[in-house]
Amino acid sequence: MVDISGVSQLYTNLMHRKYTLLFLALTLASCKPPRPTLPSGPPLVEAAKPLKRDVPIVTEGIAQTEATANVEVRARVEATVKKILFVEGSEVKASDPLFLLDKEPIEQRLAAVKGNLGQLEASLGRANQDVARLAPLAKSGAVPQKDLDTAEALQKQAEAALDTGKAQLSAAELDLSYADVSAPVAGIIGAKQVDVGALVGKGQPTVLVTISPVDPIWANVEVSEVAYLNSAGKMKDPSNSPTFALVLANGQVHPHLGKLVFVDRMVDATTGTLKIRVEFPNPEKILRPGQFCRVRVLTRTLPGALLIPQRAVQEIQGLHNVYVVAADGKASYRRVKMSRRIGSLWVVESGLTDGDQVIIEGLQKAKDGELVEVKEVQIDDAPLLELLSNVPGAAPTEKK
Repeated sequence: MVDISGVSQLYTNLMHRKYTLLFLALTLASCKPPRPTLPSGPPLVEAAKPLKRDVPIVTEGIAQTEATANVEVRARVEATVKKILFVEGSEVKASDPLFLLDKEPIEQRLAAVKGNLGQLEASLGRANQDVARLAPLAKSGAVPQKDLDTAEALQKQAEAALDTGKAQLSAAELDLSYADVSAPVAGIIGAKQVDVGALVGKGQPTVLVTISPVDPIWANVEVSEVAYLNSAGKMKDPSNSPTFALVLANGQVHPHLGKLVFVDRMVDATTGTLKIRVEFPNPEKILRPGQFCRVRVLTRTLPGALLIPQRAVQEIQGLHNVYVVAADGKASYRRVKMSRRIGSLWVVESGLTDGDQVIIEGLQKAKDGELVEVKEVQIDDAPLLELLSNVPGAAPTEKK
């Protein structure tokens, strides 16, 4: 038989020696001196001086375009539509033919009036002869005076009847001219309201089509009472009012500037707004009545304003702070007051000068009072230039 207890004792001794050696190795390793670390330099940040520019203060309002007139072309004589001579939605000129009405019934009435007029002229001629014949006879007593009086009365009746006939002839000729319907004004013509064969002008003038002149075109905008009061001096005299720009629904700016032409007489009590009207040239006929757009106007300019990127500003509980680099190369925590935003830029109202170096990248590395390594950069003024290019009367001006 094998002695199992001896084998077990041998295995236990071997494992004990193994763990003892491992413990000694770990102990010796922990006793090694730590490896020295190289000293790190100040953190790298990007800093720039604020932009100093003239910043336009722009006011915008939602507007809707309106034609200077919406002219309804109506049938002025009772007739049926024979031809339609225009293309719906096209541009027409004044006096362009639009509709041709059936002239045959009107021409028949005109012929009847002319025939009746001939009879009236003959009746008047006979009455004139009777008066000329009886006048000397009545004077000499050859015929009674009453015969002359009767002849003169018939003469006046014939003259009145002839005048009535001439008026009927003029009316018939006018009705005949109404059968050719032409454009009273130039503009964009809408959809036809009648079809060929329709009876129009029966009882009342029938609307055939509507024409809207669109060059120039109006933009109506509701401004708040406060905005009106702030600009009342400029609005008082439309001839000296500022120029306006029009921003379309797709973001494009209308290539022509507008002028103020109308300020409403009263403020709407329910909305607290006042209606103003701005007129824009529209030679390309791009603008159509009823479009929604934005009217933009330069109200004033902030001269020499300072601008910094929005990412350089920390906002905590409504307070704004930045880091600036002092002359000794240390970061300094600075409380600032911000104004309006222009794209990715922010206008500084107070707290900075144009000579300060503002940290715009690496804010998380900067600590108040500690050294930083500065990489000088320039602030991109593209957002301001884009605004200036779309503001009437504004131009980029750098303050040295």
